[in-house]
Amino acid sequence: MLEVVSNHSSTLTTILDSADLVPSLRAVHCNALKMNCYGLVRLAEAFETEPSKSNLVGLDPKRKSKKSQGTSFLWEEERQHVLQLLTQLLQLDLHRLWTSSIVEEEFVSLMTGCCYHILENPGIGHQKHRPTREAAIHLLGVALRRYDHMLSATLKVTQMLQHFEHVAPVFVEAVSLWIKEYGMRSIVGELLREIGQKCPQELARDTSATKGYASFLTELAEQVPAVVLANMSVLLHHLDGESYGIRNAILAAMAEMLLQVLNGEQLEDAARSTRDQFLDTLQAHTCDVHGLVRSRMLQLFTRIVQQKLSCTDLTELLQKEKEETPGNEGQVQNHSCCYHRQWGTVSNSAFFFTLQLWPIPPEEEWEAMQPELQATREELSWLPAARRGGGRTFEVGDPAQVSDRIIQLLRKSSYKDAVLLVQGAIHCFQETEPFVNCTRTEEEDEEDFLLRLLRTLYTGPQPRGDAQEPIVGAENTEGEEHGAEGQPSSELAKQEMLVQYLQDAYNFSAKITDAMSLISRMMYESSISVVQEAIEFFVIVSQFGIPQAVLGVRRMLPLIWSKEPGIREAVLNAYRRLYLKPSGGSERARAHSLLQSLSLLMVDASLATIQCLGEIISEFVQKDEIKPAVVQLLWEQFTEKSECSALERHAAIMLLGMMARGKPEIVGSNLDILVTVGLDDRVHENYRLAQEVCNAISKITSGQKPALGKSGTPIRLPQSHLLFERLSKAVIMGFVGSSPHWIPFTETAITLIYQLAEEPEEVCTRILQHCSQQTLEKLGEVEGTEAEPGSSPTGGAGDSSHVDALLLTHLVSLAGDVALQQLVHLELAVSAELRRRRILGEEQEMKERTGSNVKDVRIKSTGNETTMEMELGLVGASAEDTEAELIRSICETELLEGKQLLSTFVPLVLKICNNPGHYSDPALSAAAALALGKFCMVSAEFCDAHLRLLFTMMEKSALPSVRANLMIVAGDLAIRFPNQVEPWTPHLYARLRDPCHQVRRTAALVMTHLILKDMVKVKGQVSEMAALLIDPEEEIVALARNFFAELSGKDNAVYNLLPDIISRLSDPDSGIEEQPFRTIMRQLFSYVTKDRQTESLVEKLCQRFRTARTERQHRDLGFCLTLLPLTDRGLRKMQDNFECFGDKLQDAAVYSCFQTALGRLRRLSTKPEMKTLVEEFEQKLQKCHNRGLDSIAESPTESRCPGSNSRPAPQTAKRTATSSRRQRKPDSSFITPQPRVSRAHRKISKQVYVVFSSDEGNSPEEAELSEDETPSKTTPISRASSRRVQ
Repeated sequence: MLEVVSNHSSTLTTILDSADLVPSLRAVHCNALKMNCYGLVRLAEAFETEPSKSNLVGLDPKRKSKKSQGTSFLWEEERQHVLQLLTQLLQLDLHRLWTSSIVEEEFVSLMTGCCYHILENPGIGHQKHRPTREAAIHLLGVALRRYDHMLSATLKVTQMLQHFEHVAPVFVEAVSLWIKEYGMRSIVGELLREIGQKCPQELARDTSATKGYASFLTELAEQVPAVVLANMSVLLHHLDGESYGIRNAILAAMAEMLLQVLNGEQLEDAARSTRDQFLDTLQAHTCDVHGLVRSRMLQLFTRIVQQKLSCTDLTELLQKEKEETPGNEGQVQNHSCCYHRQWGTVSNSAFFFTLQLWPIPPEEEWEAMQPELQATREELSWLPAARRGGGRTFEVGDPAQVSDRIIQLLRKSSYKDAVLLVQGAIHCFQETEPFVNCTRTEEEDEEDFLLRLLRTLYTGPQPRGDAQEPIVGAENTEGEEHGAEGQPSSELAKQEMLVQYLQDAYNFSAKITDAMSLISRMMYESSISVVQEAIEFFVIVSQFGIPQAVLGVRRMLPLIWSKEPGIREAVLNAYRRLYLKPSGGSERARAHSLLQSLSLLMVDASLATIQCLGEIISEFVQKDEIKPAVVQLLWEQFTEKSECSALERHAAIMLLGMMARGKPEIVGSNLDILVTVGLDDRVHENYRLAQEVCNAISKITSGQKPALGKSGTPIRLPQSHLLFERLSKAVIMGFVGSSPHWIPFTETAITLIYQLAEEPEEVCTRILQHCSQQTLEKLGEVEGTEAEPGSSPTGGAGDSSHVDALLLTHLVSLAGDVALQQLVHLELAVSAELRRRRILGEEQEMKERTGSNVKDVRIKSTGNETTMEMELGLVGASAEDTEAELIRSICETELLEGKQLLSTFVPLVLKICNNPGHYSDPALSAAAALALGKFCMVSAEFCDAHLRLLFTMMEKSALPSVRANLMIVAGDLAIRFPNQVEPWTPHLYARLRDPCHQVRRTAALVMTHLILKDMVKVKGQVSEMAALLIDPEEEIVALARNFFAELSGKDNAVYNLLPDIISRLSDPDSGIEEQPFRTIMRQLFSYVTKDRQTESLVEKLCQRFRTARTERQHRDLGFCLTLLPLTDRGLRKMQDNFECFGDKLQDAAVYSCFQTALGRLRRLSTKPEMKTLVEEFEQKLQKCHNRGLDSIAESPTESRCPGSNSRPAPQTAKRTATSSRRQRKPDSSFITPQPRVSRAHRKISKQVYVVFSSDEGNSPEEAELSEDETPSKTTPISRASSRRVQ
């Protein structure tokens, strides 16, 4: 067929060129052309439609001959030739073949229909089909140009865009080619007019068509923006339509025109007006009702900002975006990911554009640097006068240059050099400006005087080396004066424009600063892209030197523990860019700059921040990204070989400890230096430094990770090592002192001794004996002083009581630390050593057996192989159990036994805890409570005997710190001894309502950990966790949200707990008001996402109406129904249980809740039968509501249920009473049952009160919960491991 059409085409070329074409010959060739083209096109369409396009002609592939293989062909290879042949035909002057010189429309449609059919193929857009695609486009272009195919092409293109998603880029390419090669610019207008005439409501419903049209408009504007601009008016009415996809496409087209056409300063007035209108339209849609449109606008403004948008427009944009960002988290959930991400992207781009010209006021800079200057001045005051720069001489003799140098040092955060320089300048330039007027007043000390001088230098008039040249030169000649008459006005205009630009840039920067708190919260969104953009934002802000950016940089630190690799890597890259790549200077200068930046980050940082920073630095060390020069400089600062302050030295040892986590040899190879320098005779002056030295030394064992199934030899040092001698001396020397850092240092030191010493219990025993002896001696001295005959009875009472409290505080704290570390030592180190020795013994025995006579072994094992294997397996398991039982028996019977040293401290701790009135010192009470908790961790028997005292203190203590600490202790005990603590679970939940927010915060953290780890049974008290969602403290609310978010990850956990939570919180006795209840429910119901859960909750909530006692509970249940996404099945559940809530519809609030739920279902339902069902049920609700109102008006004292009109009143009342009694049991899942009481307890009728006596003479029992208040044990909780220590 190709040959026939090709030959006919060649013949037509000759015939159509001849001038004398007779009608008969014309008719013959016209008919032949129609028939040939019809046959070729139909064959092409058939081949294109055929599912298998590989071998369309020929025999069975398994029985092919050479002849058949030669006759077969691939259609994908041949269709390009078919299209080129048809194009060649259309390029001839075919009009002469028709009598009216007009080619029939049917013939043109036949020829172009083949092209459209080929373009419907989803694979036509691939690169390998580009020649075929271009051939079809050229054929259509010839038809448009020569055969008036405009109208048909417009309709066909719009129709294909509506039904085929892949054709949008194909037709964009086609339209671009038609415009460039065929001059068919009018096709754009026709296509846009056709799209503009589409009904907005239909576009909102037909998402497939909307997607095709939107993609076509967006890409067409990128290719031919000028042509689209001329026809843009026909689309503008769609900006008010319901389809957000079309709005996005039109707005994206506007942005392309702004970037490619309406740019530059040489625009005409009409073009300027159009540009301004487009900008206004884009800016207006940043407040669009749809989140995806707002997100798209921010994407577009990101591109515009990088090229041409002014600061004024951008400031207004960011201000509107900040104001329009919803404050309610629930309203942001749907589109916050893309919306917030693009918000941050605009901010990032804007910083590159404007912040380089940000004129920060010197007063604000001074306020930001003043705290660090004060700290630097305090550090310098400790140094000798010879090292503080006194009497220092300067090479520069100009005071103005010295003043400039001081300002530069302050801007570079070199506060120490600046302070030393200003001290020297005061001595050298006492009679020269600007130091001549710097006289010290009588009221201010030296520190205030220096700060005042630095403030004067920094915020006063500053000499500039790069001052601008005068507007009019002073050396102008007379000939230039006439030409410069207009120069002052032009220069003034330039200066005004510059001032306006700087003001706009400053306003924009101020808006960015205000938005930092919002963006910092975005770092903890659920979307990974949101977090990454927020991190990038703060990196850029920090690079521009904005002081407030440090808060965001610190806030991103906890993200290093994220389970998402993308977030973790983003944090690492952020700190890598901010701190590991200092610019300029030598390698040592860059190392100094790095350490200075990291030291500033650790100023006033919390323990959690330090841990996160340590993880990042250890990661850098493992990857060798921190240079050896940095480590060398840290050692120099720690050993004071290089001049540094006390804070810098403290930061140096902290950084060394962080690096040792990645490479323990950093500390291990310099252990002697750490001991001799960090634990020298001056250790009592700075216990914080000594504590960090101990932390750094403890990292020696961090790299000790034995292989799986094996136990490596532990690192242990002899007792005679200098480390333990220095630690013992430091603990004993500070025991009688009053340093507030002695207790945390002692805890770290005891931990280090047990970690590294051989037989550490002996070292700690000597420490305890020395400290106990000092306590007895000190108390003896105090008693002797009070017993002197001439002493005043009240003169030294305060001092003696303080001494007693301080010594007792130190003693019980030390005893508790030793007890806990002895337990850890037994359960971890000793157990691991026993296992290691057992494995070594088994390996040695195996080698001996292998080397013995194989024959004897074979004879002995004959017939008993299975038995021996079983016995060998049991031997390993029984040996491990024996070891665990040995450790447990030691803890239970020996550690706190009467002959042991630790047992001598137990009566003291119990006496202090039982008599809070006599021992009223807060520090002593806290130390004794913690010591009691640590002693309880040792033995289950001891724990069971003193749990009542512990929970009494946790409930009755007047000190929030004691209650918070005991809550942590109770959490640890719940993990170690779950069976003993399980009956006390209600007392744990009770701390969630503690009046102190710190105790509530601690309780929330502990209960979150216990519940998520399944260490506490989730009972009805979980409603106390839900009540934290309305806590006044924002931090506690965040903890509660995090708890329920984690809990929702478990199988149906929140769904199973919801009925009980609703029952308890809606109870009037719970103390939860109606509006706070609704806030809690909105958060909890957001975790119910499954349809089955929704349907089940609808049924349960409807049935709950029967047992509800108050109108408040009716309203709460109705509100909960409005929070559920009602479906058709849910509606049927509601209809089935109509009798449960029908009589409650007389309440307007309840009726309104049902109306709200039905209204949402009506809007979402698309089936006519469902809409009919909703309307019928709504009429039923309205009828019941009106009937209830009428019954209230007729008989206010009676309430009748629907359907009760035909029944006698007495029978109705009786049935109602009966049904109410019957229905309490099925609805018991909503009411947590009361705990069972044993028979022995039921017989007790006497009410016993809790007494917390302050009289030392009272018995300990009076200070504890009575026997009746002690919960009985319930079902034990199985433990995963008997040797687990928390």
